[in-house]
This record gives sequence, C-alpha cells and structure tokens, in this order.
Amino acid sequence: MRTSGLSRRAVLAGTAAAAALTTVPFLPGRAQAAAPTYRWRTAVIGGTGFVTGVLFHPSVRGLAYARTDIGGAYRWDDRHERWVPLIDHLGWDDWNLLGVEAMAVDPAHPDRLYLALGTYAQSWAGNGAVLRSDDRGATWTRTDLAVKLGANEDGRGCGERLLVDPRDSDTLWLGTRHDGLLKSTDRSATWQAASFPATPSATGQGVTFLVVVGRTVYAGWGDSDGTADEPNLYRTTDGTTWEPVPGRPTGTVARVPIRASYDCHTRELYVTYADAPGPNGQSAGSVHKLRTTDGKWTEVTPVKPGGTDTFGYGGVAVDARRPGTVVVSTNNRWADIDTLYRTTDGGRTWTSLKDTAVLDVSETPYLKWGEGKPKFGWWIQAVGIDPYDSRHIVYGTGATLYGTRDLTHWAPQIRGLEETSVRQLLSPPAGEAHLISGNGDIGVVYHESLTASPARGMATNPVFGSSTGLAQAAARPSYVVRAGWGDHGNGAHSNDGGQTWAPFEAQPAIAKDAPGPIAANADGSVLLWSFVHWDGTPYPTQRSADNGATWSEVTSFPKGATPVADPADPSVFYAFDTATGTLHASTDGGLTFAARAGGLNSGDREFQLAVAPGRSGDLWLSLKWNGLYRSTDGGATFSKVSSCWASYTLGFGRAAPGASYPALYMVGATESVTAVHHSDDEAGTWVRINDDRHQWGWIGAAVTGDPRIHGRVYLATNGRGVQYGEPV
Repeated sequence: MRTSGLSRRAVLAGTAAAAALTTVPFLPGRAQAAAPTYRWRTAVIGGTGFVTGVLFHPSVRGLAYARTDIGGAYRWDDRHERWVPLIDHLGWDDWNLLGVEAMAVDPAHPDRLYLALGTYAQSWAGNGAVLRSDDRGATWTRTDLAVKLGANEDGRGCGERLLVDPRDSDTLWLGTRHDGLLKSTDRSATWQAASFPATPSATGQGVTFLVVVGRTVYAGWGDSDGTADEPNLYRTTDGTTWEPVPGRPTGTVARVPIRASYDCHTRELYVTYADAPGPNGQSAGSVHKLRTTDGKWTEVTPVKPGGTDTFGYGGVAVDARRPGTVVVSTNNRWADIDTLYRTTDGGRTWTSLKDTAVLDVSETPYLKWGEGKPKFGWWIQAVGIDPYDSRHIVYGTGATLYGTRDLTHWAPQIRGLEETSVRQLLSPPAGEAHLISGNGDIGVVYHESLTASPARGMATNPVFGSSTGLAQAAARPSYVVRAGWGDHGNGAHSNDGGQTWAPFEAQPAIAKDAPGPIAANADGSVLLWSFVHWDGTPYPTQRSADNGATWSEVTSFPKGATPVADPADPSVFYAFDTATGTLHASTDGGLTFAARAGGLNSGDREFQLAVAPGRSGDLWLSLKWNGLYRSTDGGATFSKVSSCWASYTLGFGRAAPGASYPALYMVGATESVTAVHHSDDEAGTWVRINDDRHQWGWIGAAVTGDPRIHGRVYLATNGRGVQYGEPV
C-alpha cells in the first residue's frame, strides 16, 4: 500500500506514560473565503481491501465492528445493513493512523469502543495512537503513544492485540510488535509498560493476540522459535504476573500463535497456529485446544498441510450458543484454495464450508477477477460467528467480507466499507461513465454509476493487479489507455471510452517488470509509456505511433518522469523531471524532448504536472510544500501562485456559470490545514470544500472535477476509495 514520507506534527517524546489527550472533532482549518456546504459520499466499488478483523459485540444483538489494514474501522448498522466508517476525521498529518492494528469492546459497557491505530512501525512512520469512544465511534478521545504499531505489516491478520481486562473495565492491555505489553488503568488515557516475561525483537511480531478466558487473560507471542525453550503463549490470572502456558504445542506447525477463541460452555480455548505470521509466507500450521480446567492440550487440526498443499491456519471463532461448535480458516492456501472448516463436536470431525458454498457476487462483480466465477477466498484470517445467530458467519479476505445466514449461500457483506487505494482518476467529457479509476490491487474500473459497484467489474483483457497509468485522448475521448501490473500483459487500449479493452499488440520487454505511467496525445495517434520499477529504478520511456504494435526508445525523455499530453495540440507532450527540477517538452509528437524551464524544486517523485483542458501550453505544477506554479507558455517559464503555500495534486472541472476558465480543485494548503480546495477564478482565491469529519488521511494521489457538472469533484484516497463531493 502506498505510503507518504510525511509524519504527524505531534509525535510525543519519552515513554508512553507521557501520552497526551486530544478530543475530536478538531478545530476547523481557516480558508480564504466562506466555503459552500459539500456533501461527501464514497463511489461504490465494494470492499477491495484486506479486512483484517471482525468483532461481534458479545452483549448487543446486531452490533459488530470491522478493521482494515489501511482503510480505517467500521461499525455495522444493522438497521440499514451497511458499515459506517468511524475514523474519516483523521487528516493529512495523521495519515499513518488510518491502519487499525486492533480493536476492543467492553462487554459490560456496550457503547464503549477502543481502537489501536498505526499503519507502519518503520522509522519514517509516526507513532501509534489509541482512540476511545463512549458512543460506539460517533465521537472519540485520543491518546498518542510513544510506540509504533503496524496495521499494514506482516502479522496484520493476527488476533486483537487490544483488550479490556475482565476484572476491571478501566484497565486495558495493548500488545505491541516491538515494545512488549502496555497497560492502562484509566481507560487508555495513559499507558505504562507492563511486566512481561518475553523479550521483543526489533523485527519480530511481539504480542499476536490477547483473549479473555473467564477472569484470565492469554497472550500469544510471535517472536518464539516454536521450541519448548521459547514459549509462545502466556497467561495472567491476577493482572500482574504472566507465566508461560504449560504443555503448549511446539514445532514449526505451532511456531506463531495467530488467533484464539474461548468456548465458555466447554471451557476450552482454541488456538490457530502457523509457521509465519502471515498473511504471506505461511506454509504450515495447526489447530489446538486447551481444556482450561485441567490444562490438557489436544490437537484438532482439520487437515494437515503437506506436499504441494501448503498453508497455515488463521481465523477462529467459537459459537456462543452451541458448545463445541467452532469455525477455523486456512490461510495462504494457493494450491487448493483457502476454506473455512466447521466442527460441531469440539474438533473431532470437521466439514469444509467451501465444498458446499454457493457464492453470489452480483453486488460486487469485480470479485470474479476476470474469471467465470469467484473463488472462496484468500488471506482468510478474520472470522466471526454472530453470538445471536449461529448460522450467521462472516469471514474477511484480501478483498471483501463474505457472510452467510444458512452456511451454504454466501455473499459479500460489505456495503459501506470501501478500502481501495486509488492511484489515477479520469472524468470523461462524454459517455456513460462520469468516472474511471485506476486502483491498487483491482486495476481499472469503469463507474457507470457512483452508487453501485461497477457492473463490468475489473477491466479485463488483460486483468491488472495494481494500475500504474491511465490516460484519455483529449480530442478523442472514446480512446483510453491503461498500464499496470499483470501476468498476461501490462498495457491495453479501449475504443469505447473504457468499457472494453484489448491488449497492446506488443509491449517493450521492460513493461513486465516496471510498468509505469502512460499518456496518449490529443488525437490518440501517439503513446508514450514510462517505466519505473517498484523499487524506484527508472528506465527509458518508449513511444508507439501504431496503437502499441511497435515501440521505440525516446532517449531524450527524462527517465522515470510522467508523460503529459497537451490537450489541444497532438504534436506536443510535456514531462517534469523531478530529479533535476526541469520541465521538458516535445513538439514533434514525442520523438524528441528538449529542456525548457529549469531551477524548479527537485528530488521528490510525487511532484505532479497538470495541463488545463482545451488549452495548449497552460501548465500547473504541484511541488508539494514548495507551492503551486503555473506556466502559460508551454513550460518556458513558471510563476509561483501566491494564493496557497502547498499543493500536492490538482485537477480541473466544469467552469462555473458565466466563467470561461475551468474550475480548479486542489489538495493543498492555503493556510494551516492540508485539505481539498476549489477555485473558480484561476487560483486567485480558494475555498476549502471538505470538513473536519471528512479528511481520509493521505489524499495526495489524484483529484479531478467533473467536466459536465460544475462543483462535483472526485478525490483519490489511500484506503478509503474514491470520495466524491457536491455542493448542496
């Protein structure tokens, strides 16, 4: 998933005990003019990301929560049968908090909810935070931590690392990856290091889950080697002293405890294990249960991995209404496809629910991935059984949350939950769709409607994983090209505005390993394709003048730059060399490029160049915190725009009534807050059009207005899909 180099402004120094409190909503940012009221909604695709945890409230019917690795947390609205996003208020500086490491509820206080936030534990990422709510996530109080969490790192599908102590609702436990176990005795207002007998590793997993067993708390430990000398399961009966659990399983198949669930009727704790934390890299695993009354362990593994059928075990959920009824999931099982196993006799016999499953993905067609039918799932580590309905089971995958109410018929239970990382946006000037998006994981989708998942699903022929480029011929909008990561080709063209596709007849050899941005000139007669490896290594750009049948290297094009076509003159292309801070242009259809304006800011690959629709040579350059620059002479000279001090991405939309210049939309800052802004006077003045409840973390990839509807804007987010706003 994409990351940003920016860190939060307020990272606390010292220990976790010095944590500070902040109450949200935050104070609104200032704007230069009164902003119109905007209504923000999410363009429906349906999931598309890794649902890492699902938690049914044990004492409230119909109340559940879900967490994701980069796209926030959600509450299930049972009345309207949809998920409600809970942390969209987190803004630009808090981008690292959109990943949810863990969540916890209090069985004794149904309205209380806790979230542990932090997407990355790397040195360049900010510290984590804990949010607490007394109204099921409608409002929050925040505690910043002095440690890092890793919701989008290995082990993100493990169990909940946050827990309310069964003896005292004011006491919480938080398991970290690299800093041991933390404890709070004031409902997460402050945190202190707790005494714990295991030593964390700088690169390990630390605590993998915390689970209540009566009045005892159990903790999984992910830094063990699986031998008897290095315990991987601990417990405390007094909230002070932790001890290894005796008799626990050992060996490679039980090296990392992934999740655990307790059957209070039989007094048995079920634990899933794997040889790695997952979701990738697991090849062995097992399931065991501990009878807590006498300490006896029993292996209850449904099917043992072996041969070419390698996998680990992930999710586990106990039926609160039926003793001995348990569901577990396999994970990383690519040969035979992951499944859920269900037992009604305490693990003596198991049934694979995949074998009788009838999958209905008509509401989210992309889940077929270009094939004739969907598969049951992959990356299954989140599993839940409704405590009030034994036949209501849900499980998360790398793209959705499936649910059933009869153990046979399954469908995505995903309404309202959108986790797409969006990379490119197009709003065509004509045609059925007002929006085409290029995305991480699901390639390009054509949005016939903004309120229903695209009927065509993912763009096929070929299917991409992540999209790296998307462009439309300005004077021939029926012609669209795309590029991306795929196993059966990395570039394609469309002659019907993006509804159907055909692969390029040929592609440069480097395209397979380094597909990058692509551009089509104004009439679609010339293509320029840039190539950048995932590690950032640039390669020479290639040109085609025959719709991708042949390609030739453009030696004068700056390596790694994004090609941009002039919308009015088919012979002109532009490219901003972020390595040197120089604007390059071609006047011979991309055959050769020459340097024009130089001396601009350099060294940041996220600098963006945009060209105003219908106008030749009218360029806008977003240089992040260095500001916004404009050229009206094709890049020969640039002038700094004085109305804002930061610009990250900029796009155009339909001009205001009576105006001759397109509306501008920008993610940037006019004063202190990075936000979404709108201008109807060529950036003379800006108004902020999002509010403090709608910020979505990092939103610097793309923004565009609708060329047919003044005021409508589409915004790319890194984990909350495409947000679109309209004045009301």
